[in-house]
Amino acid sequence: MKSLGQFLQSGDWKGEKHVPVIHIPEKVKAGEEFEIKVLVGEEISHPNTQEHYISWIKVFFLPEGAKFPVEVGNYSFTAHGEGEIFTEPTVVNKIKVNKSGTIHAVSYCNIHGLWENSAELIVE
Repeated sequence: MKSLGQFLQSGDWKGEKHVPVIHIPEKVKAGEEFEIKVLVGEEISHPNTQEHYISWIKVFFLPEGAKFPVEVGNYSFTAHGEGEIFTEPTVVNKIKVNKSGTIHAVSYCNIHGLWENSAELIVE
């Protein structure tokens, strides 16, 4: 039996249009709000057509020393050409944390499957 983790793909987002790109500050202060921006297709645009699109992005935070990550957000993109409207796979969220840790992002392409990326967050 295969685990879900075996299907997660990764790569350098500068050369692979499916990898979620995570933008966070280099350092944040404990308990202070900061912005997380996650998008797919920053350097190389991902096509958003009825045939080929990013369906969703999920964002998690794993605090240092924690056993499991906390889901920060679950974002669905549902307009794939209906009425000539196309949703771009970009999300912005503000959170507060008290510990350093890792931001994880997972995206789903209807043709190319699951993609992941992570970024370290330093809390002072």
